[in-house]
Amino acid sequence: MPRPAFDPELATVLPTLDGCVPVGMTPDQLRYYRSLPFPTIEEQIGDRPVRCTHHTIPGYDGAEIEVSVLSQVNHETPGVGIYHLHGGGMVMGDRFAAAGPLIDWVLKYDAVAVTAEYRLAPEHPDPTPVEDCYAGLRWMAANADALRFAPDRLVMFGGSGGGGLAAGTALLARDRNGPTLLGLLLQCPMIDDRNETVSAHQYDGVGVWDRTSNLTAWTAVLGDRRGTADVSPYAAAARATDLSGLPPTFIDVGAAEVFRDEDVAFATSIWASGGDAELHVWGGAFHGFHDLAPQSAPAEACIAARESWLERLLNRPTP
Repeated sequence: MPRPAFDPELATVLPTLDGCVPVGMTPDQLRYYRSLPFPTIEEQIGDRPVRCTHHTIPGYDGAEIEVSVLSQVNHETPGVGIYHLHGGGMVMGDRFAAAGPLIDWVLKYDAVAVTAEYRLAPEHPDPTPVEDCYAGLRWMAANADALRFAPDRLVMFGGSGGGGLAAGTALLARDRNGPTLLGLLLQCPMIDDRNETVSAHQYDGVGVWDRTSNLTAWTAVLGDRRGTADVSPYAAAARATDLSGLPPTFIDVGAAEVFRDEDVAFATSIWASGGDAELHVWGGAFHGFHDLAPQSAPAEACIAARESWLERLLNRPTP
């Protein structure tokens, strides 16, 4: 099947990722990909003046989950709060995966960031992951005073599987009357279990996070319900028929990845519902290029666009 080529600069990165990113992942390979090491939060912070504290909070169905709070060592003045949901297809990763932007925003905006350890599929299938995420959002909002952030300046951020969970959590917050979000930042979100789009067929066996890996992950999350009519929009936000009432939303995605078409459709649906969305489709970019090749020209442009949107959001007059 014809497909857009990878950007020449990014294409040179792909061979270095062989065996480290889930391409063609089948259920029996999940343990291997889970075992791959990630930098610890201490390694990511380094010698920068950022504090990280850990808390055990109530999750879904009476269970306990962990969250961690990042802030400047000398943080005092309440400002922006950022709630983070990590990527990994809802089947791998932990709350510190790709936490670099959180650390940057803590330093740049004096933000307070909370990152949640939602439980993973297949051990904890839907609705546990998204309900854990919603429980973490409620905890963060309820503890705004203790955490020292302004409750009317709460932004939710997620990428890939965490982006899908962020979209679902935003829909839960809308439908359950809170917490109120100032903005929703979604990077290459995983939001459609059906895998029927053109891009979902174009990228199989190539790139980063291909069609096979996506089917494996969605089956872990939904089981036999994957692709049927019995899937909630909170689990797969592309299933939502009404996207009104969402906060201003940033969406970006690579033009050379599985999630391209579902993410473009999601932005279009927000606009159709009268909502506020900003969409960027990065030509020739594979999934997660901004994290995997941050020094590349496409990644630098992507990160600049993300930062521009966030700064414009934070500079809007408070309603």
